[in-house]
Amino acid sequence: MKIFGWKSAGRGEPRPALSLHAFNAGALFGDWPASYEGQLREGYARNAIAQRAVRLVAQGLGGAPLVASDPALLALITARSGGQVLAETLAAQLLLHGNAYVQLLTDGDGQLVELFALRPERVSVEPDARGWPVGYRYRVGERVTRLLAEDAGGRPQIVHLKAFNPADDHYGLGCLGAASGAIAIHNAATTWNKALLDNAARPSGALVYEPGDGSSLSREQFDRLRAEMDASFSGSGNAGRPMLLEGGLRWQALSLSPADMDFAATKAAAAREIAAAFGVPPMLLGLPGDATYANYVEANRALWRLAILPLADMIFAGIAQGLQGWFPAAAISIDIDRVTALAEDRERLWRQVSAAEFLTLEEKRAMVGLT
Repeated sequence: MKIFGWKSAGRGEPRPALSLHAFNAGALFGDWPASYEGQLREGYARNAIAQRAVRLVAQGLGGAPLVASDPALLALITARSGGQVLAETLAAQLLLHGNAYVQLLTDGDGQLVELFALRPERVSVEPDARGWPVGYRYRVGERVTRLLAEDAGGRPQIVHLKAFNPADDHYGLGCLGAASGAIAIHNAATTWNKALLDNAARPSGALVYEPGDGSSLSREQFDRLRAEMDASFSGSGNAGRPMLLEGGLRWQALSLSPADMDFAATKAAAAREIAAAFGVPPMLLGLPGDATYANYVEANRALWRLAILPLADMIFAGIAQGLQGWFPAAAISIDIDRVTALAEDRERLWRQVSAAEFLTLEEKRAMVGLT
């Protein structure tokens, strides 16, 4: 089967010019990094909400029970790729980058032996004169390796999985850019809160000097008073310690301003927006105030139905299509009957089918997938 060749339907016409990574988050959010590596550091490695959201989807997909049309195909899919679970790695790459590249490694006889997930930020598509991809360039530092899209027999060597991108023909669009604004706000709020904690959460109060004659403290008096405050009344070890004030000094308690108190709400709103960008119900991330789902079970079911299963269909359908040169009837899917989060849905289906007296036993078995 010709995946990338000219003989495929519609491949005779030139494709529009590429608009490589048209949605550049760096142009939208000030000092937000423009490079993918920089966005990973700021938006994934340093943000607990984004990292947990991606891991919930990727690890759920990677640990899901699978069924395949061939035991050898199932062994290839479940084998680890570079020490990582293949399905989990591909899911995380699609969520973050929008692209995932699976290299099909064969032995000397042309038999498929391993599926290896390439780093998507290192891969660039090499189109022909008409704009159709004929190869891929994998760059590590100054070293560039060219990988053909197909071997001499017309079987693909690279399976390119990509999320929908309305502005680019060859590259998918990840969720990290869409969440970049909320991540920047959340990171800024975290930095602000850390600064407040470093200063004992807020200025608890102020010493006001009121001598009565209108004079002010001398430089020596001010330095001595400040040193005594730092030594005797600052830090957790001096919490609650009573103060002895000299004449003219009065303690004025301070409180948080409305802007300070609203900062926590702003951070929570940003966290919920990050969760929405990755398709994860906020309740599963421990965010307070979320009443969209009645309980944790409903939220977990929504995660599977709205995020994990659609992503799994995309990944496994793409891999199965690319492996048809070795497995002509390749088919891979999640065994929904063995997914604990969807057990109630399955139980409801079984009750409905069992109660349908107008169906024969064979029809009932077919409806519940026991053909």
